Amino acid sequence: MTGTALRTAALFAAIIAIFVVAGGILGAYLFGSFLGGLVIALILSAAINLVSYFLCDRFVLWSNGAQIVTAAEAPRLARLVDELAPKFGLVAPRLAIVPTQTPNAFATGRDASHAVVAATEGILRLCDDRELRAVLAHELAHVKDRDILVMTLAATLAGAISYAAQMVFFQSMFGGGGGRGNQNIILVLIAAITAPIAAMLVQLAISRSRESHADEVGARTIGDPNALADALVKLERGNQAAPMNVGSPAASSLYIVNPFRGSWFASLFSTHPPIEERIARLRSMTVDYQYRPALRTPGRGGPLGRTAA
Repeated sequence: MTGTALRTAALFAAIIAIFVVAGGILGAYLFGSFLGGLVIALILSAAINLVSYFLCDRFVLWSNGAQIVTAAEAPRLARLVDELAPKFGLVAPRLAIVPTQTPNAFATGRDASHAVVAATEGILRLCDDRELRAVLAHELAHVKDRDILVMTLAATLAGAISYAAQMVFFQSMFGGGGGRGNQNIILVLIAAITAPIAAMLVQLAISRSRESHADEVGARTIGDPNALADALVKLERGNQAAPMNVGSPAASSLYIVNPFRGSWFASLFSTHPPIEERIARLRSMTVDYQYRPALRTPGRGGPLGRTAA
């Protein structure tokens, strides 16, 4: 198991532990049963997220104003995706264009058979073929690793925790629980407030871990990590200059860089690793070139050298 997989597994273990505690508090407080609260919270949250999972591609495309396009309508995008998909062991996914000049891209769909790779008009205008290829490789890495499934499972557990916490909070505020929580009302309220925040932070950590992994997998697959680093520099500047004016901040985790900007406090809840860290990690990678041999650094036997941002 890779380091990234181990970290993701550890984060899932953490969010499951938070879920068990939150569900147990609800069950013990309302029904005198730890297991009862666990089951109720899980069933309701899983039902909501199950529907979201099977309809996620349609909802994401609709909420971001993305339009499915044919190869004839987006020949450059289709050419690059058709070229890259076999390198990831995939059939070329469907394509979509987001009608905004903010440069960005995302992938959605519950599995490879239902995947969609979307690019904004802005990224097609801003990036050259080498940079766009690297961005698309990042998105195909998400498809290959079924990251939508990973994030949906994390969302299911986080949603269940939030639901359980809300029930505990309102029951304690309005005198529910049959008197069982009166002696420990402060502890119950603290748990009800902190559990969903902790779950959200762990969920965001999982998202950041998958984002870093997609950077690495995409860069190594095409053998040109500097191409993605160069693209990220452009995309970060482009998104700072013109933040996204369509879609919802709830979809920010899908994009290769965060298209919605907020205060410094919002960075604590970012779905992406710091852009500087991502770029530095890509700059430091060394790979055997198979994709762009003309870019080998002279005298280093093939590994990629650093370039200026």
